Amino acid sequence: MTDAWVTNASPLILFGRIGRLDLFERLSSVIIVPDAVFDEERAGEVKDPTASTVLKWAEKRCLPNLNVPSSVEHWDLGAGESQVIAHGLNTSSWVVLDDISGRRCATAHGLAVIGSLGVVLRAKKLGVISEARPLVMKLKEAGMFLDNQTLDQGLLIIGE
Repeated sequence: MTDAWVTNASPLILFGRIGRLDLFERLSSVIIVPDAVFDEERAGEVKDPTASTVLKWAEKRCLPNLNVPSSVEHWDLGAGESQVIAHGLNTSSWVVLDDISGRRCATAHGLAVIGSLGVVLRAKKLGVISEARPLVMKLKEAGMFLDNQTLDQGLLIIGE
């Protein structure tokens, strides 16, 4: 099981839409959802019928927002991404981000980063799921932006 994860809204939304939030729990011993991320989820509840499931799941994992370091503020990220990175820096946790700017900022700050595709690939590698491709296809249908080249490279790494 991996160390603690601090997750942003996008991965939670995607895995909530396909009913697989359990993968986070099976892959990480501690999951942190900053209040700013929870607020983003709540704001989307009107538009997304699965948001209530995600909110219920995330509620018990919420932590208060932290002061965002100026080195993160300079990246001009959204509140959720900024809080995920601030919590990651504060707790030495992995950060779960799909947004490319957020991923670049986290990497520049020395944080370990995983995205939605990485969650699925890790689940396959650790034997939590038997096949990655069907799950990734469900995530794409649920709104995950992923080009075919990246998908194929990821699946090749795990032998699919």
